[in-house]
Amino acid sequence: MTIPAQTSGATLTKDAAPGETLLKVTGLQKHFPIKKGLLQRQVGAVRAVDGIDFEVRSGETLGVVGESGCGKSTMGRLITRLLEPTAGKVEFQGKDITHLGVGGMRPLRRDVQMIFQDPYSSLNPRHTIGTIVSAPFKLQGVQPEGGVKKEVQRLLSVVGLNPEHYNRYPHEFSGGQRQRIGIARALALNPKLVVADEPVSALDVSIQAQVVNLLDDLQSELGLTYVIIAHDLSVVRHVSDRIAVMYLGKIMELADRDLLYKTPMHPYTKALMSAVPIPDPARKSAKSERILLKGDVPSPIAPPSGCRFHTRCWKATQICTTTEPPLKELRPGQQVACHHPENFEDQAPQDVVLLTAAKEAAELVSEEALAESAATSAAVAAEVAEAQSTDAESTEAESTGSESSEAKSAKGKSSEAESSEGESTATESTESESTETESTESESTETESTESESAEVEAEAAEGTASDDDRPSAESSDEEPPAKGK
Repeated sequence: MTIPAQTSGATLTKDAAPGETLLKVTGLQKHFPIKKGLLQRQVGAVRAVDGIDFEVRSGETLGVVGESGCGKSTMGRLITRLLEPTAGKVEFQGKDITHLGVGGMRPLRRDVQMIFQDPYSSLNPRHTIGTIVSAPFKLQGVQPEGGVKKEVQRLLSVVGLNPEHYNRYPHEFSGGQRQRIGIARALALNPKLVVADEPVSALDVSIQAQVVNLLDDLQSELGLTYVIIAHDLSVVRHVSDRIAVMYLGKIMELADRDLLYKTPMHPYTKALMSAVPIPDPARKSAKSERILLKGDVPSPIAPPSGCRFHTRCWKATQICTTTEPPLKELRPGQQVACHHPENFEDQAPQDVVLLTAAKEAAELVSEEALAESAATSAAVAAEVAEAQSTDAESTEAESTGSESSEAKSAKGKSSEAESSEGESTATESTESESTETESTESESTETESTESESAEVEAEAAEGTASDDDRPSAESSDEEPPAKGK
């Protein structure tokens, strides 16, 4: 198998690495209005898609399954922007494309293509195959190397058709061949994302296998990313990496392929899985484990309150009628929107009284299936409790270790503080000793000055005494002459 030649021209975004998020959908809604009367006033709305969230990673295949009328095809047309969303957000490689106009969407058409459900009505009967497959090149203004005709013939050979069919008309081909022509047209510009809306539902079993294998081969060679919408659960299991289960405009469960088929969590998913026939002659005489659902799918014009599936569920309680369960991840790789999931612990254990409709629905479920559901739910609950206790013990051990490390650090800090206090005390004592030494020196200096002053005073006193001793002799000499005159 040959690979289509790369076309020239600018692209909208850069290529995403394998595993990175290519498409992200948040709160996507599409309500078709119902109008009546002369003035065509809106009296209601068909809630075809009513708030869905999911991501598609580069290089993977996301399968979408559900009953007829659940909104699968509408969702595919919304993410390719063939329909205008009522609300929500669609991001392609980080770029918001929710409300892009015709001019803004034209470059994006090179990266996002769609394979339509009906291979008979999706091809114009008045155009030849060459004109149909070459239309993307003309609309995008791309000129392939070697010419458009050569590139179209190469694409026909890629999908397993004869290049000589270039000038034939669609009515000259079978259903499988027409679907191959639609695939060739979708691959003309080498897109990053291909939305396949039930590509094999109108084909017989042998042609289905050929188309499915063709899609697998093209993905491995061209690195395509698929969103495949289908009814056949066996086909979806064969081609998908992850699977989303839709019911009445909502995603009930989104999980990896193996987890979904081995341990489905939502009751609706379990009912779908029980409808898959098992080609085993030994099980022919065994009792059927098929889970039959009560009643029909409610109208999307007036969907039930709370959980959309509670009118047909055999596990529905009062909380299911009032509170809508969010789509949350209960197990790595498995998200479910249910208050009472299968193969997992109950998310609303306080609500145990079944509704009347649930009791009636449980009558259609075999006792073996109910017993298995209860046993697996109890076992999973025990495993979850054990895991939580183990996590709690590890958390306590970590907290104890952190406390001991904090105590050690506190002790180290206290010893450092004590050593610093000892050093400060030693410094203060040294300073006091030096102060005492200085005071002693000053006292000795004062003592010496006092002694010198006392010595000077004594010297002066001695000199005064000596002068006093000389004075009487002078006085006596003065007194003697009068005595002589007598």
